[in-house]
Amino acid sequence: MDYQRIARITGWLWIITFVTSIPARFVFYGPVLEDGKDYILGDGSDAMTLIAFGAVLELILIIANIGTAVLPYSIHKRQSEPGALAFVTARVMECVYIAVGILFMLAISTLRQDAPSGADPALGQGFEAVYEWAFRLGPGFFVGVGNGLILGWLMYTSELVPRGLSIFGLIGGPLIIIAGVLVMFDVIEGSGPIQGLMTIPEAFWELSLGFYLAFKGFRSDSPVLAGVGSPATATV
Repeated sequence: MDYQRIARITGWLWIITFVTSIPARFVFYGPVLEDGKDYILGDGSDAMTLIAFGAVLELILIIANIGTAVLPYSIHKRQSEPGALAFVTARVMECVYIAVGILFMLAISTLRQDAPSGADPALGQGFEAVYEWAFRLGPGFFVGVGNGLILGWLMYTSELVPRGLSIFGLIGGPLIIIAGVLVMFDVIEGSGPIQGLMTIPEAFWELSLGFYLAFKGFRSDSPVLAGVGSPATATV
């Protein structure tokens, strides 16, 4: 098993999750999120193209998300098979919510193209609300469970990456979860400044993990890699 190749591909998949998710939400979906109530009544020529680009990016995001859990599964399970399976499951659940968001954004695009004269603009606002809650429950909650707590624990105990780096996941995960619950109870604003601050440790953990794995790979002295292949170049 070439575990360093697995590590580097996994790292690039983590980087791809950032490259696809950020433009999709803040650039291509931006006009809808800013004016969801009246969006379906506007001109549909450019709108469908923007949403389509965002949807394609998020489809790539789903593939990369699942890849970050499935590809290193055989290595993670050497530390804890239940933990490795739990990480895959949490990642898939996150992607389910992302897929729901894609469906409703595409539905808004269709309404903007084909909505009859006098259509209720509140329909667009309702579809936007479903997208927002899908985002809050997927990237805004399950990320904390899977990428933060489960993956952070797997990496900390296996020492596949420096433990100091893994701590950011163990801190960021609970913060994401707490922020998500506070948004549900309307204590803080969804996608507001407080929630944004509470996501910083998790974002740092995921991005740093991606770059670490892509350019350094797994730590070759990790106990879980004992007897797993003999890569030509060891990375510490």
